[in-house]
Amino acid sequence: MKQELTEKNGRTALVVGANGVIGRNLIDYLLTLPDWNIIGVSRRGGKDRGRLQYVAADLLNEQETQEKLGILNEVTHIFYAAYQDRPTWAELVEPNLSMLVNVVNAVERMAPNLQHISLMQGYKVYGAHLGPFKTPARETDAYHMPPEFNVDQQQFLEQRQPGSSWTWSALRPSVVCGFALGNPMNLAMVIAVYASISKELGLPLRFPGKQGAYHSLLEMTDAGLLARATIWAATEPRCANQAFNITNGDLFRWNELWPKIAAFFELETAPPLPMKLETVMADKEMLWNAMVEKYDLEKNSYQDVSSWGFGDFVFSWDYDFFADGSKARRFGFHEFVDTERMFVDIFADFRRRKIIP
Repeated sequence: MKQELTEKNGRTALVVGANGVIGRNLIDYLLTLPDWNIIGVSRRGGKDRGRLQYVAADLLNEQETQEKLGILNEVTHIFYAAYQDRPTWAELVEPNLSMLVNVVNAVERMAPNLQHISLMQGYKVYGAHLGPFKTPARETDAYHMPPEFNVDQQQFLEQRQPGSSWTWSALRPSVVCGFALGNPMNLAMVIAVYASISKELGLPLRFPGKQGAYHSLLEMTDAGLLARATIWAATEPRCANQAFNITNGDLFRWNELWPKIAAFFELETAPPLPMKLETVMADKEMLWNAMVEKYDLEKNSYQDVSSWGFGDFVFSWDYDFFADGSKARRFGFHEFVDTERMFVDIFADFRRRKIIP
């Protein structure tokens, strides 16, 4: 992307983690805003179009990151949503902190007009993944015992920012729902594929999580809402160097929402039965491939539409799981999304894209 184009259009966003649920939806939103150029960064890259170009880079490789991103002197905003999964929480720290450090080191020294670095976090900051945590969680809550890569990433930016021309913001969504393929944390896809296979087998839609999880209070974050909040926080001066919980704005229990999800797929429900999706869905690849042919679906691999481990993780929360979103409202972000409507819209979108029957 040429410097003169950037000057004309005003801003250049570097979206790191461009093919995930968060990054993909952020790019889609940025493309609706006329004064942004977009550079998407991921290991797989993507297809350039219009104001959007892609860069394929292994961010764990410091030299490659420098070579690929160190030439992008037009970048004004970094939107960091990359994530590397590992078997244990402790093992998450090194790769996820290193990737952020490599990106900032590569871009900062070569982008004289860098204005803002946006960091995507989550409720792990509050210890939500460890067990019952204080609810509603607030941005001022104390950190928990490390290791925790979300905290390390924020502290890196806090320590790096003084004396810099850029500011930072940290967005803390709940479970993010939207469209993406091949993503390890996609709850909407988990439910959609699980429901579609249940229907194909003539089974009711049975909640597969813990009994307590069926009755706990939860909240979600729509990926489109999160995209709008991310740009708001990155461009609103009052949000400089602040963290914000970003949620749909309503609470729900699976025991009320699950029958409505079942109704979308024209399924009955049955009493919850705790079962690990990663185990019971492991042998369903041949069935899925047959469904792809039978219903003339897009030829996505079973792996690309499977996030069973993440589904097991979310459906194991037999405790309340929500945060206080009032800080963002006090600072000026007032959008909200009805969660039931969100799921229906996402499932309908999956059908339009011929991801599910």
